[in-house]
Amino acid sequence: MEPNSQLDALLDQSGMSRAGLAARINRLGSQADLTLRYDHTAVSRWLKGQRPRGRVPELICEVLGEKLGRILTLSDIGMGSVSAPDLPPPPGEGGLGAFVERAASLWRADQLHDDWPGPALLSGAAAVAPVWEWENPPEDRDVSRTAGAPVTAADVAVLHAARGHYEHLYRNAGGVATRARVAGFLTAEVAPLLRGTYDDATGRQLCRAAGALAAISGICAYDADAQGLAQRYFHQALRLGKASGDLRFGGYVVALLVNQALFLGEHRHALACAEAVLRTTGAHLTPALATDLYAMQARAYAQLGDRAAAYACMRRAEAYSERIRPEEEPEETGYVQPGLVQVRLAEALLLLGEVEAARDYAQEAARAPAHVRGRVNRLATLSDVRLRSGDGEGAADAAVRMVDTAQGIESQRLRGRMRRVGQRLARHPGASAAEAAKLIEEALSVPF
Repeated sequence: MEPNSQLDALLDQSGMSRAGLAARINRLGSQADLTLRYDHTAVSRWLKGQRPRGRVPELICEVLGEKLGRILTLSDIGMGSVSAPDLPPPPGEGGLGAFVERAASLWRADQLHDDWPGPALLSGAAAVAPVWEWENPPEDRDVSRTAGAPVTAADVAVLHAARGHYEHLYRNAGGVATRARVAGFLTAEVAPLLRGTYDDATGRQLCRAAGALAAISGICAYDADAQGLAQRYFHQALRLGKASGDLRFGGYVVALLVNQALFLGEHRHALACAEAVLRTTGAHLTPALATDLYAMQARAYAQLGDRAAAYACMRRAEAYSERIRPEEEPEETGYVQPGLVQVRLAEALLLLGEVEAARDYAQEAARAPAHVRGRVNRLATLSDVRLRSGDGEGAADAAVRMVDTAQGIESQRLRGRMRRVGQRLARHPGASAAEAAKLIEEALSVPF
């Protein structure tokens, strides 16, 4: 057992004594209905390398973080080697309850500090493990719980309604504006329900609804460009999805990870995650989800230069898109709207240098009805394609419409997309392109 130099340094920075830290942890624990009786000798043991049990490490983070004015993780205090609070623990007996407590600590931190960039992105085995655990045994045999207030079907229905509300808010106002609201709802409403009393059937429905809200929170964090935080939320949603037993929902969450991997340039990881969904969901795979997965795979293969595989995925995406029946899809896959597959394939074709074919798809996508966010992205793709084909005026026209559509949306992802369009226009000769680039620059100069 090695001395915990990280905790020692933070305690020194805070100016807090060992007895003072112990007293604050005891008080914070009592607020969470925990009876703690720590004193300075316990803190001394922690500094020597001992790790306190239960939720105490999270309480240490909270006490020292408040004193130092920043968010602290278990890794920051030298206690991150065992089940960090924002990582899903292995499934198994007692695993789900421990996971809920760790998830709730992340929700609380995100709610209290909505400008928090979040933890760093996980890579390697740590990034893959949650997907592997989702698609492999053991399953949660019984998620019932006897503690706290009873949870009813009406409580679960409220969570489903909240998911729809926050998704609508995100699509129209952006993830930056929506993120803190979802985190607050998770902390105030969802966490107490997960700690309540319910039978196995209700518990699975509850996990399904809670997972859907965690996924929305991850989408908002992704949109706010807090990528490590978004990844943790997606992992949480995936763990809750496994507890619910709903393979379709779990597949949807992994699709979110595929989309994030593409944005981060991790194309092989995106392909592996997409294959995990296709392999695991089997007959449960819905046409909408299959459409998006194959379209995203097409883009990944195009980026890697595998033309044959990209075209094969494009054909599958188009074939599945014709089978979509919205009334038969889960609520989450409603994002697969008319035009989505076309814009994804346009981007893949552009990567392959097939500009004319990309332009046809991009124009078709721009004509299809879409929510505000979708329309901004489609117009950005259309502007890029037209510029690549030498149509500066057409590119400028699409860019102007993109800026008009994006007004009022607080999204770092859309700002980044618009910035790239503006940079390309600025390099193109012609007055219309220059004017459109200037319009984008003016729009981006307004902070949020």
